Amino acid sequence: MLTNEYSYLRCDHCGEIYDKNQIHSFCLKDNQPLIAYYNLHNHFSKNDLQDRSATMWRYHELLPIEKEENRISLGEGFTPLLALSKLESTYNQSRLLLKDESGNPTGSFKARGISMAVSKAKEHGITAMCIPTAGNAGSALSAYCAKAGIKAHIFMPKETPKTFQLDCEIMGANVTKVKGNIADAARMMRSQNDGSWFDVSTLQEPFRLEGKKTMGYEIAEQLQWKLPDVILYPTGGGTGLIGIWKAFFEMKALQWINHIPTRMVAVQGDGCNPVVTSFHNEMDHVQKYENPAPTIANGLRVPKPFGDRLIMKTLYESNGTAISISDHEIREGMQEFAKSEGLFISPEGSAVWAAYKKLKQTHWIKDNESVVLLNTGSVYKYTENLYS
Repeated sequence: MLTNEYSYLRCDHCGEIYDKNQIHSFCLKDNQPLIAYYNLHNHFSKNDLQDRSATMWRYHELLPIEKEENRISLGEGFTPLLALSKLESTYNQSRLLLKDESGNPTGSFKARGISMAVSKAKEHGITAMCIPTAGNAGSALSAYCAKAGIKAHIFMPKETPKTFQLDCEIMGANVTKVKGNIADAARMMRSQNDGSWFDVSTLQEPFRLEGKKTMGYEIAEQLQWKLPDVILYPTGGGTGLIGIWKAFFEMKALQWINHIPTRMVAVQGDGCNPVVTSFHNEMDHVQKYENPAPTIANGLRVPKPFGDRLIMKTLYESNGTAISISDHEIREGMQEFAKSEGLFISPEGSAVWAAYKKLKQTHWIKDNESVVLLNTGSVYKYTENLYS
C-alpha cells in the first residue's frame, strides 16, 4: 500500500462531494470537472523527496493511486528545466527557462496525465478507454493502455499528422479518423460509445489533471522552491495550466512555499483563440469558437475546452493574461529558438516563445522577472505539418 493522502473528489463549481472509491467522470449536476483533494496537514515534508526516483511518482503522497501495483508507468516526468542563456542575454531577461516536456514517453506532456488516468482506471477495474485527440493524447493513451492491458479507442481528425496515427495503431489501439476538428472527433466518439468505454476526454475525468499538476511540483523543486514570476503555457484543453496552479496551492498548504508570485499566461493560436477572446471580455467561461482554422500547432485547436471555467479562474487568480499567436510567428520562433539555443521546439512551444516576446515588448513581462516557458512535446511528430 502506498502512503497516500487522497481524500475525495469535489466539483469546483457547485461544491458537491463525490466518493473517491466509486468511478466518476464529471459532476452530473452542472457538467463541470471533478477535482481531487488531499489531506495536506500531515507531516509529509519536501525533504522526503530526497533520493527518490526522477519521475512524477516521487510525489506519490499527493497523487490518487492507492496501490503501487496499479501504477502504470513508462518513466514519465521530472523533465529538465533548461536555462536559455543566449536568449536571456538577447532579450535582457533576468532569468529565462524552458520546461522541456519533449523527452516524456510518447514524446509529450500528455504522458503525465494519461499515465495517471490509466493507472486509476486499472485500480477501478476498467477494461476499455476512449479519447478524442489532436495527436499527443492519443499516442499516450494507446501506449499506457497497451502497458496496462486495457483496450484503447482513439478518435482523431483526418488531418492529424501521420506519425500520431501510426503511434496509436502500432500500440494496438482502435483508431477512427474523423473529418473536422477535435470537437467533431469527440462527437463521433460519443455516438459510438455504448457506455462500455471509459471516456478520458480532457477534464471529463478527474485524474489527468493530477498527472499534469506534477509539472508544477517539479518547477518548484527545480527552482529550490522559489516560484517563477511568469509561466507561459500553450492552452488547448488547459489541463496543465490548471494543474500547475493547483500544485502551487497544494504546496502552499503544505508550507513548502511561502507565497505564490506566479502570473499564468494562456497562449493560443490566432485561428482558434476562445480563451483569449473570453479573457479580454472579462468572462468567467469560454464561448465556442466557430470554424477554427487549421494550424501547425494541432494541440491549440480546441474550440471550447471542457474546463473553461477553471482556465479562466486560473488566469484571474494569478493576475495572468491570455494571448494568441499566428502560424507565421510560430514558424519564425522555431527558427530563432533553434539557432539561438540549439533546441528544435514544437509548434506549441514556439507559440509560447512568440507570446513571451510580445509580452516583453509591451512590458507586461519586466526585465528583472524570472520566466518559465513550456515546450509541451517533441517537434519530430510534426514534421509533416512543417513541410506543408
